[in-house]
Amino acid sequence: MRSHQTSMIMVLALVLFTAQATAQGIPSPKEHFGFNIGDDYTLANYTETELYFKKVAAASDRVKMEFAGKTSEGRNQYLIMVSSPDNLVNIDSFKTISQKLARAEIAETEARKLAAIGKPVVWIDGGLHSTETVATQQLIETFYQLVSRDDGETRHILDDVIILLFHCNPDGHELVSNWYMQHDDTAKRAKNIPVMYHKYAGHDNNRDFYMNNLVESATISHLQYIEWMPQIIYNHHQSGPPGSIVAGPPYRDPFNYVFDPLLISGIDGVAAAMINRLHTEGKPGYTRLSGSVFSTWWNGGLRTTPYYHNSIGILTEVVGDPTPMSIPLIPDRLVPNNATPNPITPRLWRFREAIDYSVSLNYAILDYARRFGDKLLYNAYRMGRNSIERGSRDYWTLKPSYIDRIKALYAAEGTRNESGSSQARLPVKYYNEVFSNPALRDPRGFVIPANQPDFPRAVHFINALIKSGIQIHQATADFSLNGKRYPAGSYIVKTAQAFRPHVIDMFEPQDHPNDFQYPGGPPVRPYDAAGWTLAFQFGISFDRILDEFDGPFKALPYGERQTPPSQTVTESSAGYLLDTRVNNAFIAANDLLAAGIYLSRVTVPTAGLPAGSFYVPAKGHCILRNAADTLGIVPLALAEPPKAMQKIIPSRIALFDHYGGSMPSGWARWLMEQYHFTNFTVVYPKDIDAGRLKNKYDIILFIGSGIPPVEGSGRQRSNSPSPEEIPTQYHHMLGNITREASIPQLKAFLDAGGNILTIGSSTALAYHLELPVQNALVEPDSNGRERSLRGENFYAPGSVHQVYADTASPAGWGMPATVNVLSSNSPVFKFTGSAAASGLVKLAWYGEENPLRSGWIWGPEYLKNGIVAFTAPVGKGTFYAFGPEITFRAQPHGTFKWLFNQLYVQDNRHR
Repeated sequence: MRSHQTSMIMVLALVLFTAQATAQGIPSPKEHFGFNIGDDYTLANYTETELYFKKVAAASDRVKMEFAGKTSEGRNQYLIMVSSPDNLVNIDSFKTISQKLARAEIAETEARKLAAIGKPVVWIDGGLHSTETVATQQLIETFYQLVSRDDGETRHILDDVIILLFHCNPDGHELVSNWYMQHDDTAKRAKNIPVMYHKYAGHDNNRDFYMNNLVESATISHLQYIEWMPQIIYNHHQSGPPGSIVAGPPYRDPFNYVFDPLLISGIDGVAAAMINRLHTEGKPGYTRLSGSVFSTWWNGGLRTTPYYHNSIGILTEVVGDPTPMSIPLIPDRLVPNNATPNPITPRLWRFREAIDYSVSLNYAILDYARRFGDKLLYNAYRMGRNSIERGSRDYWTLKPSYIDRIKALYAAEGTRNESGSSQARLPVKYYNEVFSNPALRDPRGFVIPANQPDFPRAVHFINALIKSGIQIHQATADFSLNGKRYPAGSYIVKTAQAFRPHVIDMFEPQDHPNDFQYPGGPPVRPYDAAGWTLAFQFGISFDRILDEFDGPFKALPYGERQTPPSQTVTESSAGYLLDTRVNNAFIAANDLLAAGIYLSRVTVPTAGLPAGSFYVPAKGHCILRNAADTLGIVPLALAEPPKAMQKIIPSRIALFDHYGGSMPSGWARWLMEQYHFTNFTVVYPKDIDAGRLKNKYDIILFIGSGIPPVEGSGRQRSNSPSPEEIPTQYHHMLGNITREASIPQLKAFLDAGGNILTIGSSTALAYHLELPVQNALVEPDSNGRERSLRGENFYAPGSVHQVYADTASPAGWGMPATVNVLSSNSPVFKFTGSAAASGLVKLAWYGEENPLRSGWIWGPEYLKNGIVAFTAPVGKGTFYAFGPEITFRAQPHGTFKWLFNQLYVQDNRHR
């Protein structure tokens, strides 16, 4: 007995010594930063945090830290792997197991074996939205606790889980923390930051994960969908709804119909572990389901794109700020219900409490993963295998439009449901008529022909899929399908692959349900967009293949990005034409102009190419040859120069922005940089108000915001600081566009020959200019005055619409006759009687039919024949209005030319 007690004492002493040794060997945050994470009025910046990560990684055998990529501002991003020393020694083996199970290309027996010996991979991040300081700082504290703690739970987690910690936005972290810490304690606020916390996208850096435009997004997607395939991806945010502490899973309906049901129930399992842990620890205030706005419908976010890759994506939004705050009294939040089983009462709330909640939630997920690791690994395989099987046979997705077909068939026979119940039993023949209809099957794959006019644009689309881990095939020889001939080099995307949900989502329409608060009531706003089909936004040509098919196809390695095929440029003394239908032609044109090569645009169709194509003189051959090699453009050698041409030079571009930064303006800046439009200046309200604009600029761009509504007061924006609150170097950014000071200067700019291009809400400038147009989406109120249509009658959240385009107008050069546009309750116009006499011209408009291609429209009849884009002469200048989001998040490549075409002016200089 004594011997046993002695042994136990020795074991306990060894454990205590190990714990102390571990803790003593790892620098605490306070030792490094000078304060504890979560102390009031304190934030660590990224420079300090990067040093801490490196210091701890060097001191601990629980950490492996690898360089992952560069940020938009050039800072380093790292993947931090935390696990037991033995696991880290074998880390590549565990990564391979996760890859094999996620891609589901192995047999069931091997999958079960690998699930038993593998380790679940859990991704935990922070800092994506940098003003959400809890999310950033909790990553530091979680890292420290995982590396320094030696309690039983932590040891079990380290033994049984591979933890990936990732800082998503170092640039924003540095900006926000330094901005906050420059003030004294009583005034500290992470607010009134002069620029966006992502250089280009701000908050939209969490809207980029199927497009992967930003370098940070591409890095994260590569880690998640090509290298690691985490079974759980936990994306930290804030803030929870007022009267709660944290909003988390499970999420409200609708969820996307392409998901495997295991995905939804998998979220539920993790969610139960999270809320139960908080309740066990006496931490109230968790809300879920209808308690918050978050759903699982939309693709594109760091926690939602995983759903389309069979990974359990978790989002929480927690309340917290380094400046102490109060939990407000929200009476309706105080009664326990299924959404909020354990309400929190009004009280003081400190930063450290939010950090503690976040760490508890991290531990809840990690503990769940270590307990059910084999199930998580196997279920990832099972979901992938289910996707492969669905893509290998006839399959019909259950979605609202098909259910509506069933009801329509039933109603067409003159029968009706006497009870009026939505639970009425209909004869099964109506089901069979829809779900046995061969034409309504999901496709087995898609073919993107290599002989379409803008094949480089199609390659860009393929690269978006490749960045998301999609398996791509390419034809090694010509082949035929369904009587159509396709050339070698065409791309094939088959749906019989593990990430089938993402493939379907990128090619097929989203079928959003009619979602209302109650029958006949107002619509429930989707979380972000209702429809976004990327192939539609790109405007590329592709064919849906409904039956099993094969051909001379080679599988491309996962993650291997494509380049457009190199083209040969024949020397010609008469010069060349660049097809204006090709987006990359604008890159080549801008490079030629920058090199001093004079360019023109043909004003009529020439040599088989459309009006607007670029004429390049013979001396541009060298630059053209390089562009043809890297951009995939096909310069057409001419036998003689065109006769109908218009010489061009780059416009002097003013891009409007405001204090704090505009996301649409930031995306436009990114877009112009990608296409080498370098001759632009970012301007602010004071620059507009200063006047003499035509002396400095040829065109002013208002992308999405800036122009006040006509009925508005034109007062300073509520979130704009006073000059006394910010350093002097940012004062030039302050102010707003006003009717009194700004609109007259914009009118004078137009009168003097300047051009103004407006997109989205900024098209309200048309009303300030008193152009003969009216809002088409209004109705009379009880007093006979016009008001916006009520949501019960018309609602059109972010979705893809089809419109008709004027392809003869220089504004629409290179555009097709029908165009897919991204519209989000966007402005729609109608011309008044004097429009024609005033020279207004429609650039794009709705037809008679329902224009919805992907997403949701309630009341599409209100859009009939509405004008979505027009141009108007004003003085010597031109005003352009585009209601749809033609540059939305730099995604709709099919509408970029409506911007690009306006960024040149006629060159009247003598040569």
